[in-house]
Amino acid sequence: MEKQIISPFARSVYVMLKPVGSVCNLACEYCYYLEKGKLYTQVKNHIMTNELLERFIREYLSSQTMQQVLFTWHGGETLMRPISFYKKALELQQKYAQGRQIDNCIQTNGTLLNDEWCLFFKENNFLVGISVDGPQEFHDEYRRNRQGLPSFVKVMKGIQLLKKHGVEYNAMAVVNDYNVDHPLAFYNFFKELECRYIQFTPIVERISPHNDGTLLTMPGKQDANIKLAPFSVEAGKWGNFLCAIFNEWLKKDVGTYYIQLFDATLANWVGELPGICTLAPTCGHAGVMEFNGDVYSCDHYVFPEYKLGNIYTKTITEMMYSPSQMAFGSDKYNKLPSQCKACEFLFACNGECPKNRFLYTANGEPGLNYLCKGYKKFFTHAAPYMDFMKKELLAKRAPANVMNVAGQL
Repeated sequence: MEKQIISPFARSVYVMLKPVGSVCNLACEYCYYLEKGKLYTQVKNHIMTNELLERFIREYLSSQTMQQVLFTWHGGETLMRPISFYKKALELQQKYAQGRQIDNCIQTNGTLLNDEWCLFFKENNFLVGISVDGPQEFHDEYRRNRQGLPSFVKVMKGIQLLKKHGVEYNAMAVVNDYNVDHPLAFYNFFKELECRYIQFTPIVERISPHNDGTLLTMPGKQDANIKLAPFSVEAGKWGNFLCAIFNEWLKKDVGTYYIQLFDATLANWVGELPGICTLAPTCGHAGVMEFNGDVYSCDHYVFPEYKLGNIYTKTITEMMYSPSQMAFGSDKYNKLPSQCKACEFLFACNGECPKNRFLYTANGEPGLNYLCKGYKKFFTHAAPYMDFMKKELLAKRAPANVMNVAGQL
């Protein structure tokens, strides 16, 4: 019998915007989105028109059932559209808001930030996500521009400008084969920046060249001949990385530095919805719209097979509540192998991201997550502390009290 799961659409409809598609001023070696431009070779100018922008904002707001609405601007590199584009977006948001509270967050590589951008973000309460992979040696290993030049210095200048203008920002850091061996240097870098909201994302990609020139393998494809990309993080090392940072975090940083994966794990421990989709029980809640109005199931599933339609021919509601998208959401649990469904930590990881489920279980079932070994190591290590924090929360006390018993459980 298949598990009954609350619909992923019990929450607000959420669709990320790609105002310049995959266009970017950097050419990060591990980027999963850079090659998506090859899906649109017939189009020369990969930028969202003001007409499409207005259509999306009008429809997006009309599809919402909650008072608070979040707009997420994603890339490519979002700052390759001028400030005037985002000013227009703010005007349209107010035009169609009908009293709703609107929030905006924008993801950027930080290299194009200047005083003007930062003033705009501050004045309009944008949350800015900065992609930075730790200290210079780690960051510049893969995050370079199209001429092969490093980007760290420009990113740091961007971060200093955000701090100078008091812009709220957080860090999105990719964990790869190179930096995974240095968890404390990695973590301490963000503490030195006083960046208190950090997202660590493990990079896992597979390579299999296609006729259209793309290299990345479509999620779900099972083929022993497909090669793991060399920059992918090793599963066991991912577990070691998390355990090392968790131990450091427990010493004095709980409640001061917020690491998204730790927060999401605690949410699952107490039976709340986590803040990241990878650890949620269902998928399908977060769609993505390209510069031309094409909508896909997920940012990591921008493949023709996962295209839900186009906003010029279907409404956002039709696409996000379509049978294919609903199945996409429920398949996260339904297609788990029996080994995962029997795992003591299923409640904590929910099988993690389906795009990483390309291994076979011991009894030959497909669908085992590549990162399973690492997550299981982390959950086993963190379990006593998560149990303690859960008890503190239930007793209406601060989870940060776990620091008083760090190393004792």
